[in-house]
Amino acid sequence: MKRTTEIPEKKISAVKELVQLLKNKRTLIIASVKNLPTSQFQEISKKMRGKAIVKVVKKNLVLRALDESGNEEMKKIKPHIQDSTALLFSDLDSFELAAELIEGKSPIKAKAGQEAPKDIEVEAGPTDLVPGPAISELGALGIQIQIDKGKIAIKENKIIVKKGEKISENAVALMNKLDIKPFMIGIIPVAAFDTKEEKLYTEININREETLLKLKEMFSKALAFAVQIEYFSEDTIKLIIQKARKHEMALEKISQSPEVNSESPTASEV
Repeated sequence: MKRTTEIPEKKISAVKELVQLLKNKRTLIIASVKNLPTSQFQEISKKMRGKAIVKVVKKNLVLRALDESGNEEMKKIKPHIQDSTALLFSDLDSFELAAELIEGKSPIKAKAGQEAPKDIEVEAGPTDLVPGPAISELGALGIQIQIDKGKIAIKENKIIVKKGEKISENAVALMNKLDIKPFMIGIIPVAAFDTKEEKLYTEININREETLLKLKEMFSKALAFAVQIEYFSEDTIKLIIQKARKHEMALEKISQSPEVNSESPTASEV
Protein backbone atom coordinates (compact mmCIF):
# COMPACT_ATOMS: atom_id res chain seq x y z
CA MET A 1 0.00 0.00 0.00
CA LYS A 2 1.45 3.34 -1.11
CA ARG A 3 1.93 6.02 1.47
CA THR A 4 0.53 9.36 0.46
CA THR A 5 1.69 12.68 1.83
CA GLU A 6 -0.79 15.49 1.99
CA ILE A 7 0.46 18.73 0.42
CA PRO A 8 0.43 21.54 2.98
CA GLU A 9 -2.23 24.19 2.38
CA LYS A 10 0.48 26.85 2.47
CA LYS A 11 2.18 25.40 -0.61
CA ILE A 12 -1.14 24.99 -2.45
CA SER A 13 -1.97 28.66 -1.79
CA ALA A 14 1.50 29.74 -2.93
CA VAL A 15 1.12 27.87 -6.22
CA LYS A 16 -2.36 29.31 -6.80
CA GLU A 17 -1.07 32.84 -6.20
CA LEU A 18 1.78 32.29 -8.67
CA VAL A 19 -0.59 30.92 -11.30
CA GLN A 20 -2.82 34.00 -11.01
CA LEU A 21 0.18 36.30 -11.35
CA LEU A 22 1.42 34.35 -14.38
CA LYS A 23 -1.96 34.73 -16.04
CA ASN A 24 -2.68 38.36 -15.14
CA LYS A 25 0.68 40.12 -15.42
CA ARG A 26 2.33 41.05 -18.68
CA THR A 27 5.93 40.37 -17.66
CA LEU A 28 7.65 37.63 -15.70
CA ILE A 29 11.32 38.13 -14.95
CA ILE A 30 13.54 35.46 -13.45
CA ALA A 31 16.35 37.15 -11.53
CA SER A 32 19.34 35.94 -9.55
CA VAL A 33 19.65 36.99 -5.91
CA LYS A 34 22.73 34.87 -5.26
CA ASN A 35 25.02 36.38 -2.61
CA LEU A 36 22.60 39.28 -2.18
CA PRO A 37 22.30 40.27 1.50
CA THR A 38 18.78 40.23 2.93
CA SER A 39 18.92 43.93 3.77
CA GLN A 40 19.89 44.77 0.18
CA PHE A 41 17.11 42.57 -1.18
CA GLN A 42 14.51 44.24 1.04
CA GLU A 43 15.72 47.68 -0.01
CA ILE A 44 15.44 46.84 -3.71
CA SER A 45 12.01 45.26 -3.17
CA LYS A 46 10.81 48.52 -1.59
CA LYS A 47 12.06 50.49 -4.59
CA MET A 48 10.13 48.16 -6.90
CA ARG A 49 6.80 48.75 -5.18
CA GLY A 50 4.23 49.96 -7.66
CA LYS A 51 6.37 48.64 -10.52
CA ALA A 52 6.59 44.92 -9.80
CA ILE A 53 5.58 42.21 -7.36
CA VAL A 54 8.69 40.43 -6.10
CA LYS A 55 8.48 36.81 -4.95
CA VAL A 56 11.13 34.41 -3.69
CA VAL A 57 9.62 30.94 -3.83
CA LYS A 58 11.10 27.44 -3.84
CA LYS A 59 12.02 26.12 -7.27
CA ASN A 60 9.61 23.17 -7.22
CA LEU A 61 6.64 25.46 -6.49
CA VAL A 62 7.55 27.75 -9.39
CA LEU A 63 7.82 24.81 -11.77
CA ARG A 64 4.45 23.49 -10.60
CA ALA A 65 2.85 26.91 -11.11
CA LEU A 66 4.24 27.07 -14.66
CA ASP A 67 2.75 23.64 -15.39
CA GLU A 68 -0.63 24.72 -14.03
CA SER A 69 -0.61 28.03 -15.91
CA GLY A 70 -1.60 26.28 -19.14
CA ASN A 71 0.81 28.45 -21.13
CA GLU A 72 3.09 26.16 -23.12
CA GLU A 73 5.32 28.99 -24.38
CA MET A 74 5.90 30.25 -20.86
CA LYS A 75 7.27 26.86 -19.84
CA LYS A 76 10.36 27.63 -21.94
CA ILE A 77 11.57 29.77 -19.05
CA LYS A 78 11.97 26.67 -16.83
CA PRO A 79 15.71 26.08 -17.53
CA HIS A 80 16.47 29.55 -16.19
CA ILE A 81 14.88 28.86 -12.82
CA GLN A 82 17.60 27.88 -10.37
CA ASP A 83 18.15 28.15 -6.64
CA SER A 84 18.55 31.67 -5.24
CA THR A 85 16.24 33.19 -7.82
CA ALA A 86 13.47 35.73 -7.49
CA LEU A 87 10.37 36.17 -9.61
CA LEU A 88 9.16 39.62 -10.63
CA PHE A 89 5.66 40.09 -12.01
CA SER A 90 4.81 43.38 -13.67
CA ASP A 91 2.71 45.20 -16.25
CA LEU A 92 5.86 46.98 -17.45
CA ASP A 93 7.71 45.98 -20.59
CA SER A 94 10.39 43.30 -19.98
CA PHE A 95 13.32 45.53 -20.95
CA GLU A 96 11.98 48.51 -19.02
CA LEU A 97 11.69 46.41 -15.87
CA ALA A 98 15.14 44.88 -16.44
CA ALA A 99 16.62 48.37 -16.75
CA GLU A 100 15.00 49.33 -13.44
CA LEU A 101 16.70 46.36 -11.77
CA ILE A 102 20.09 47.13 -13.27
CA GLU A 103 19.91 50.76 -12.21
CA GLY A 104 19.00 49.61 -8.70
CA LYS A 105 22.42 47.99 -8.17
CA SER A 106 24.67 49.33 -5.42
CA PRO A 107 28.50 49.41 -5.24
CA ILE A 108 30.17 47.19 -2.64
CA LYS A 109 33.71 46.61 -1.41
CA ALA A 110 35.93 43.87 -2.79
CA LYS A 111 37.14 40.78 -0.97
CA ALA A 112 40.51 39.10 -1.34
CA GLY A 113 40.45 36.31 -3.92
CA GLN A 114 37.61 37.72 -6.00
CA GLU A 115 38.09 38.25 -9.72
CA ALA A 116 38.15 41.88 -10.81
CA PRO A 117 35.05 42.61 -12.96
CA LYS A 118 37.04 45.31 -14.78
CA ASP A 119 40.37 47.10 -14.51
CA ILE A 120 40.52 48.60 -11.01
CA GLU A 121 42.25 51.96 -11.14
CA VAL A 122 43.43 54.35 -8.46
CA GLU A 123 42.99 57.84 -9.85
CA ALA A 124 45.43 60.70 -9.45
CA GLY A 125 44.60 63.39 -6.93
CA PRO A 126 44.51 64.21 -3.23
CA THR A 127 43.52 61.66 -0.57
CA ASP A 128 42.68 61.79 3.14
CA LEU A 129 45.56 59.43 3.94
CA VAL A 130 48.32 60.72 6.19
CA PRO A 131 51.98 59.74 5.77
CA GLY A 132 52.82 56.51 7.55
CA PRO A 133 52.15 52.83 6.77
CA ALA A 134 49.99 53.91 3.82
CA ILE A 135 53.11 55.09 1.97
CA SER A 136 54.58 51.58 1.84
CA GLU A 137 51.17 50.09 0.95
CA LEU A 138 50.86 52.43 -2.01
CA GLY A 139 54.46 51.84 -3.05
CA ALA A 140 53.97 48.05 -2.96
CA LEU A 141 51.29 48.45 -5.64
CA GLY A 142 53.46 50.71 -7.78
CA ILE A 143 51.57 53.91 -7.02
CA GLN A 144 53.59 57.12 -7.17
CA ILE A 145 52.80 59.66 -4.46
CA GLN A 146 53.73 63.02 -3.03
CA ILE A 147 52.92 64.76 0.22
CA ASP A 148 50.68 67.79 -0.10
CA LYS A 149 49.60 69.80 2.96
CA GLY A 150 50.26 66.92 5.28
CA LYS A 151 48.24 64.40 3.21
CA ILE A 152 49.20 61.83 0.60
CA ALA A 153 48.44 62.78 -2.99
CA ILE A 154 48.59 60.32 -5.89
CA LYS A 155 50.65 61.62 -8.81
CA GLU A 156 49.09 59.67 -11.68
CA ASN A 157 46.42 57.07 -12.40
CA LYS A 158 47.47 53.50 -11.71
CA ILE A 159 45.70 50.22 -12.47
CA ILE A 160 46.24 48.02 -9.41
CA VAL A 161 44.21 44.99 -10.59
CA LYS A 162 43.51 44.07 -14.19
CA LYS A 163 40.17 42.66 -15.33
CA GLY A 164 39.91 38.94 -14.53
CA GLU A 165 42.81 38.91 -12.08
CA LYS A 166 42.47 37.79 -8.47
CA ILE A 167 42.31 40.69 -6.02
CA SER A 168 45.09 40.53 -3.42
CA GLU A 169 44.73 41.35 0.26
CA ASN A 170 47.02 44.38 -0.21
CA ALA A 171 44.80 45.71 -2.99
CA VAL A 172 41.67 45.16 -0.87
CA ALA A 173 43.21 46.99 2.11
CA LEU A 174 44.13 49.96 -0.06
CA MET A 175 40.75 50.08 -1.81
CA ASN A 176 39.01 50.11 1.56
CA LYS A 177 41.14 53.05 2.70
CA LEU A 178 40.40 54.94 -0.53
CA ASP A 179 36.72 53.89 -0.49
CA ILE A 180 36.97 52.18 -3.87
CA LYS A 181 34.03 49.80 -4.44
CA PRO A 182 34.57 47.87 -7.69
CA PHE A 183 31.66 45.46 -7.43
CA MET A 184 27.96 46.09 -8.03
CA ILE A 185 25.35 44.09 -6.19
CA GLY A 186 21.66 43.79 -6.81
CA ILE A 187 18.91 41.70 -8.38
CA ILE A 188 20.33 40.49 -11.70
CA PRO A 189 17.78 39.79 -14.48
CA VAL A 190 18.42 36.41 -16.11
CA ALA A 191 15.43 35.84 -18.37
CA ALA A 192 12.02 37.34 -19.05
CA PHE A 193 8.74 36.23 -20.58
CA ASP A 194 6.29 38.64 -22.17
CA THR A 195 2.79 37.13 -21.92
CA LYS A 196 1.41 39.73 -24.34
CA GLU A 197 3.90 38.91 -27.10
CA GLU A 198 4.35 35.27 -26.03
CA LYS A 199 8.12 35.72 -26.22
CA LEU A 200 11.05 34.61 -24.09
CA TYR A 201 14.01 36.98 -23.73
CA THR A 202 17.39 35.94 -22.35
CA GLU A 203 19.54 38.98 -23.27
CA ILE A 204 17.98 41.62 -21.04
CA ASN A 205 20.94 43.25 -19.29
CA ILE A 206 20.16 46.77 -20.44
CA ASN A 207 22.46 49.67 -19.53
CA ARG A 208 20.59 52.85 -20.43
CA GLU A 209 23.61 55.15 -20.17
CA GLU A 210 25.86 52.96 -22.32
CA THR A 211 23.08 52.39 -24.86
CA LEU A 212 22.41 56.14 -25.08
CA LEU A 213 26.11 56.88 -25.59
CA LYS A 214 26.31 54.26 -28.35
CA LEU A 215 23.23 55.69 -30.07
CA LYS A 216 24.71 59.20 -29.94
CA GLU A 217 28.00 57.92 -31.35
CA MET A 218 26.23 56.05 -34.15
CA PHE A 219 24.07 59.08 -34.97
CA SER A 220 27.13 61.33 -35.09
CA LYS A 221 28.93 58.98 -37.51
CA ALA A 222 25.81 58.57 -39.66
CA LEU A 223 25.28 62.33 -39.78
CA ALA A 224 28.88 62.98 -40.84
CA PHE A 225 28.61 60.32 -43.55
CA ALA A 226 25.29 61.73 -44.79
CA VAL A 227 26.81 65.19 -45.11
CA GLN A 228 29.84 63.77 -46.90
CA ILE A 229 27.70 62.09 -49.58
CA GLU A 230 25.35 65.10 -49.63
CA TYR A 231 22.25 63.21 -48.58
CA PHE A 232 19.53 65.80 -48.07
CA SER A 233 17.32 65.58 -44.98
CA GLU A 234 16.06 67.82 -42.18
CA ASP A 235 19.15 66.95 -40.11
CA THR A 236 21.74 67.42 -42.88
CA ILE A 237 20.53 70.35 -45.02
CA LYS A 238 22.01 73.11 -42.81
CA LEU A 239 25.34 71.31 -42.53
CA ILE A 240 25.50 70.72 -46.30
CA ILE A 241 24.82 74.43 -46.95
CA GLN A 242 27.54 75.38 -44.45
CA LYS A 243 29.93 72.97 -46.19
CA ALA A 244 29.07 74.47 -49.60
CA ARG A 245 29.63 77.98 -48.26
CA LYS A 246 33.08 77.04 -46.95
CA HIS A 247 33.98 75.60 -50.34
CA GLU A 248 32.73 78.78 -52.02
CA MET A 249 34.84 80.98 -49.73
CA ALA A 250 37.89 78.80 -50.40
CA LEU A 251 37.41 79.12 -54.18
CA GLU A 252 36.96 82.88 -53.90
CA LYS A 253 40.19 83.13 -51.95
CA ILE A 254 42.04 81.09 -54.57
CA SER A 255 40.62 83.11 -57.48
CA GLN A 256 41.68 86.38 -55.84
CA SER A 257 45.23 85.18 -55.24
CA PRO A 258 47.92 87.33 -57.04
CA GLU A 259 49.63 84.19 -58.28
CA VAL A 260 46.46 83.01 -60.00
CA ASN A 261 45.82 86.45 -61.58
CA SER A 262 49.41 86.75 -62.87
CA GLU A 263 49.12 83.42 -64.61
CA SER A 264 45.81 84.36 -66.29
CA PRO A 265 46.12 85.37 -70.00
CA THR A 266 45.73 89.12 -70.80
CA ALA A 267 43.32 90.44 -73.42
CA SER A 268 46.17 91.16 -75.89
CA GLU A 269 47.52 87.66 -75.52
CA VAL A 270 44.11 86.23 -76.26
